[in-house]
Amino acid sequence: MATVRYLVADVDRSVEFYVGRLGFEMVDQMGPAFARVQRGDLTLWLAGPQSSAARPMPDGRQPMPGGWNRFVIEVEDLTERVATLSANGVAFRNAIVTGPGGMQILAEDPDGNPIELFEPRR
Repeated sequence: MATVRYLVADVDRSVEFYVGRLGFEMVDQMGPAFARVQRGDLTLWLAGPQSSAARPMPDGRQPMPGGWNRFVIEVEDLTERVATLSANGVAFRNAIVTGPGGMQILAEDPDGNPIELFEPRR
């Protein structure tokens, strides 16, 4: 099982996104500061501005949502999944690309954290 922490601006909004649009299940929530959601073997920690993970570093840098590191969700029909998510207002960083292992696209959660949707070559 893997655990990933994402910094988010609004924990409730992020829970709605991951549970309502990407099929995660709610594990628990600690007010507006933190929530854990799960999908299969992946546990995602959603850390809001009130969480300890959002505190400034000793050198003054402020942790922020976004970046390029991401987790991958394997899907059966990437084209159909992208169409459904697009119709529900999900933003994408790119168009579907095809590589030697299959097809992929980068979706964004409401705070700009990337989620790779991947359809393996069959």
